[in-house]
Amino acid sequence: MKILMVLTSHDKLGDTGRRTGFWLEELAAPYYVFKDGGAEVVLASPKGGRPPLDPKSNEPGFQTDLTRRFEADSEANAVLSDTVRLDGVTHEGFDAVFYPGGHGPLWDLAEDPTSVRLIETTLRAGKPVTLVCHAPGVLRHAKSPNGRPLVEGKAVTGFTNTEEEAVGLTEVVPFLVEDELKRNGGAFSKAGDWEPYVVGDGLLITGQNPASSGPAAERLLDLLARA
Repeated sequence: MKILMVLTSHDKLGDTGRRTGFWLEELAAPYYVFKDGGAEVVLASPKGGRPPLDPKSNEPGFQTDLTRRFEADSEANAVLSDTVRLDGVTHEGFDAVFYPGGHGPLWDLAEDPTSVRLIETTLRAGKPVTLVCHAPGVLRHAKSPNGRPLVEGKAVTGFTNTEEEAVGLTEVVPFLVEDELKRNGGAFSKAGDWEPYVVGDGLLITGQNPASSGPAAERLLDLLARA
């Protein structure tokens, strides 16, 4: 079993002068669900190399046992330092694709034709795609084979408007994940703020927030086991 994880290369939080990137828990928790489950994991990003970490995600209040495990894992850090370029991979050779969140994907992956094509072709090949937290926003330009929005009529979740408000970035982000999924016809549902919540609809799995990233990865493995 081989899983591709796609990370952001974007490091600027709008015009705030602050840094952003991927959220550490949303990489670390799924990474170990996959590795401990016997999967091979390949990391990719638009620019390749080491993707930017949202520094806030490694503050003490946001650290978990798995983020600390990742930080101490020399093999994992070597893989993270040398992500492959996204335009150099396709769904071929992989059993599934997983997108961690963080605010970064709203700026680059959401507008990246290579990312859109990867999502579309993976699903058309009958392979699952999982996206958590802000990463479901990356679906905004993806289309179904009939040319309609990919999420139209599908059960989805993602980082909610109230969670974005709680972190004070409603006016900073280029779009709100919840609003965008609804605008494209997604059947959006959610749990309480910061509670783990995962939704599956066929081959598409989405998770609401950082706490949902591990459970979303487990849901993906369950789906692969049933295939």
